[in-house]
Amino acid sequence: MLAAPASELIHPTAIVHPGAELHPTVRVGPYAVIGEHVKIGPQTTVGAHVVIEGWTEIGARNRIFPGAAIGLEPQDLKYDGALTLVKIGDDNTLREYVTVNRATFAGEATAIGNGNLLMAYVHVGHNCIVEDRAIVANAVALSGHVYVESQARISGVLGVHQFVRIGCLSMVGGMSRIERDVPPYMLVEGNPSRVRAINRVGLERAGLSEASLKALRNAYRQLYRSPHGLQEALQALANDPDPHVAHLRDFLQAAIGDATRRGPIPGRA
Repeated sequence: MLAAPASELIHPTAIVHPGAELHPTVRVGPYAVIGEHVKIGPQTTVGAHVVIEGWTEIGARNRIFPGAAIGLEPQDLKYDGALTLVKIGDDNTLREYVTVNRATFAGEATAIGNGNLLMAYVHVGHNCIVEDRAIVANAVALSGHVYVESQARISGVLGVHQFVRIGCLSMVGGMSRIERDVPPYMLVEGNPSRVRAINRVGLERAGLSEASLKALRNAYRQLYRSPHGLQEALQALANDPDPHVAHLRDFLQAAIGDATRRGPIPGRA
C-alpha cells in the first residue's frame, strides 16, 4: 500500500486525507471523502459522494456506488470512541447508500468477506459478519452482531434482529420478520417467519449433488414434517454422512445450545 498520491484517478473535488493508504489503481469519484486511517486495495472504485471513515480496510476490485457510508461510528450507545474496525475483502459490490458501521468495543470488527452483493440502502450494523458470495437485496437492515454465512440470499425490505445467524445457501423471502436463526439450505419467509421448504432452486444453482439434495430433503422431512421434537430429529440425523446435513445439524444444535443465540426459526404449523 502507498499513501494516497495526487492522481488522475482521484477526482479533484474528492477529499482524501494524506494519511489514507490507497493503491495507485484506486478510482475515487467526485466529492467522495476518505479519512485518515482508511486503506483501500487495487482496482477498487469509490463512487461520487461516498464517505469512508474510521479504521477501515477495503481489499481489491470492490465497487462502491454513490452515497455509501462506510466505517462511521456504530449506532450503539455503548460505544465510547474506541478504536474499532471495518474489514472488507475483495470483489464486493456495495450499491447506492449502503451503510457499514464499525464495531462497538476496542479491537472488534465489522467484517464483509469476498464476492458479496449488497444492494441499495442495505445497512450492516456494528459487529456484523457477512461471509462470502452472499446477496442482500434492497433496504435490508442487519442489526448488530448478525452473522450471514456464505451464499445466503436475503430478499428485500426486511429487518434482521440482533445476534441472529443466517445459514449458508438459505433463502429469506422479502418483507419477512427475521428474529431467530435461519437454518442453512432452507427457504424462510413470513411474519412471523417460518421454514417453508428446502431452498431447492438455490441448492441446484450452487451445484449440490443429487445425493446431497436427497439427503437434505430427508433432513427437512425429519426436522419439519415428522412428529418428533427438534432434539429427536437431530438425533435421527446424527449418522447421516452427508457434509451438508452435518452442517445443518451442527447449526441447529448450536442455535438451541448457545445462550447468546435466539434459537432457530420453526417450521410451519
